[in-house]
Amino acid sequence: MTGLTVLLALLPVILILLLLVVRRMAADLSGLAGWVAAIVVAMVFFQTPFAVTLRASLAGMVASLPITLMVAASIFQITIMLETGAVKRVMTVVKTVSPEDQVVQIMIINIGVGTILAAMGATPVSILPPIMLALGYSPLVAIALPAIGYDALCTYALLSEPLNVFSRFVGRPPQEVGMYFARYMPVISTCIAFGMLWIVGKWPMIRKGWLPTVLAGTSAGFIAIGMNMLNLIPITGLAAGLGVILVMAAYLKLRGKPFIDRSVLTPEDLETERGMSLFSATSPWLFLVVLCVLVNVPAFKIGPWLTEHFPMALSIIPKDRPMELDMFKRAYFLVLLSTIIALPFLRPSSSQLRTSASKWLKRAPRPALAAAVFFAIAFILNHSGKNSDYVLVDATKNMVQVIAVACAGLFQKAYPVVAPFLGLMGGFISGSEASAIAMLTKLHMNTAEKIGASGLVLAAASGIGGGLASVISPAKLQNAAAAIDRIGEESKVIPVCFVISIVITVICALMTLFWAY
Repeated sequence: MTGLTVLLALLPVILILLLLVVRRMAADLSGLAGWVAAIVVAMVFFQTPFAVTLRASLAGMVASLPITLMVAASIFQITIMLETGAVKRVMTVVKTVSPEDQVVQIMIINIGVGTILAAMGATPVSILPPIMLALGYSPLVAIALPAIGYDALCTYALLSEPLNVFSRFVGRPPQEVGMYFARYMPVISTCIAFGMLWIVGKWPMIRKGWLPTVLAGTSAGFIAIGMNMLNLIPITGLAAGLGVILVMAAYLKLRGKPFIDRSVLTPEDLETERGMSLFSATSPWLFLVVLCVLVNVPAFKIGPWLTEHFPMALSIIPKDRPMELDMFKRAYFLVLLSTIIALPFLRPSSSQLRTSASKWLKRAPRPALAAAVFFAIAFILNHSGKNSDYVLVDATKNMVQVIAVACAGLFQKAYPVVAPFLGLMGGFISGSEASAIAMLTKLHMNTAEKIGASGLVLAAASGIGGGLASVISPAKLQNAAAAIDRIGEESKVIPVCFVISIVITVICALMTLFWAY
């Protein structure tokens, strides 16, 4: 196998990386260019029929539906909540949290609330920066902390859809593979918490607040393990975020400090409170939690009933197992349904509904397209080299196999150290952990087989790395900067957060090396 063959197999990814970093092209447009490159390379150099590349692309886009539709549904929900003032009402509560203990305040808002928001499909980088700025934090801190706070539990964002994606790619149920991610959580979430203190005040801040930081990080991590053991994976992020808030509240209580101080509220905040009850403001999320529990808790037996009575499966790639859609169990359907149920409580006007629809049509398509196109690229790489009967006769014609052989030969037994960094790069390129999982899981499984390591461990570690990429994603940091009208400030955040993401990925890599063999 020549170096040119390996380079050609990597060409779509290299092209995307260059377009993102050098040309600063948007993720969806870079992804489209990479998709075209993947088709051309698969056809010309790896002898893949055009029809196979198109069918693989279609299969990838269908496989991406739980992510793309969840992105669209969550944007729809948060847009309605923004237009009706629900988010503003929630912000008045968050502003009053832990005024006398800055470390606890940071943990509650950015890990506790941030993880809950990410779990429900909301965007912490849009909602939390204005709150942090109003509380007196610098613009750099107000941008960086919401972007990094939920990264450890990014696997459980969007009601754990990234983990569901991983489950489908490795062909095992979520409850079986979930623990491969969860056991990283206590260490990684604690590292994230210390990273936030470093951003705010470096060593003096760490020495001052190490105890609540350890409590917040480990409580989030061990709750994630517990939820996996209880087979309640879809609501792991909700439980972990709420757990952090409760642990921090107990810590404040033991120290005799107030959990809530309403004196920080402005007259405008008080007017917002009078305009909408907290129940009404949070009703879409409350109903979403209820629906998730009903569908996913085994005791209710609703999930199996939906699968039995509404079977939905598509067979797109011959010889591959059909892809289970299970629409009525998916997070995007539950988000949409909870939003509709909450409308009588939010009471949007016809004007607000029209404005929400207009903004949703502007905001949703491009993030959804970005997710879909990276899944399409992943499926082209996975099925490259197959003939018109969808049979891989020569493994040297499969792009994933080519890269796996090269990685195994280059890194050998040290490859487990490399896997999380590949995930970090994949998350940076694609903009999401789920897309990074789609692109890299087959590579890790194949490489692990060649070096005698656990493929599930390597692939899970790569997913953790993909989640850590959120803090260095230019699009997400720019989103956070835009939320406080400080576009350009994100350029100061990236160098600081890049170092933190590398350090935490190193720790993840060492854990992976320990567990891989």
